Amino acid sequence: MSSAELFALIALATVGTFTPGPNTALSATLAANHGLRRALPFVCAVPAGWGVLLVLNAAGLGALVLGFPPLRWGLLAAGVLYLLWLAWKLASTQRLSDAAQGPIVGFKQGVMLQFINIKAWFLAMSVVSGWVIGHDDTPARLLETLPIFMFFGLASNFTYAWIGASLRHWLRGPNDTAQRLQWFNRLMALALLGTVAWMVRSALQTL
Repeated sequence: MSSAELFALIALATVGTFTPGPNTALSATLAANHGLRRALPFVCAVPAGWGVLLVLNAAGLGALVLGFPPLRWGLLAAGVLYLLWLAWKLASTQRLSDAAQGPIVGFKQGVMLQFINIKAWFLAMSVVSGWVIGHDDTPARLLETLPIFMFFGLASNFTYAWIGASLRHWLRGPNDTAQRLQWFNRLMALALLGTVAWMVRSALQTL
């Protein structure tokens, strides 16, 4: 892989992982509500799940999924429903105890979220089509690309989780009330709704 290709790949990895989305929103929200340690399983699940997704796309699964409308729309519907449920759970927080108890998205759920996140599928397909397949050294290119995106996926979600954990004390308010945390959760719920709107819009544009 040439230095120009590598630079373009790193630029895509930065934009694709650090821009707000369901993964970063959940990383920040989990850390703000439960602390950084409780958010780490999800933070680690994002690059792990997306790494598996990238390998499967390189093997041809992505073209099958995105080229078969019933399967693609089924994945989109599952992702939309799950994100809407998470957004509703966040927005409906009324008491401090509610914020402290849920929702928890662990390692397994974090990995599965990548497979129902149509944004993750599109990103994986873009990487595979632009940097991996169509070259004589396809396996070597995959081995170069995979750790770069896994590193950036881990770094971005850890950064968002760290920000959420840093705000944890302030969000609880001076009297240990949940008012600030409630508004933070509602803001994150809106971010998830924005992601849902983007996912649906992107899918409709590919019709």
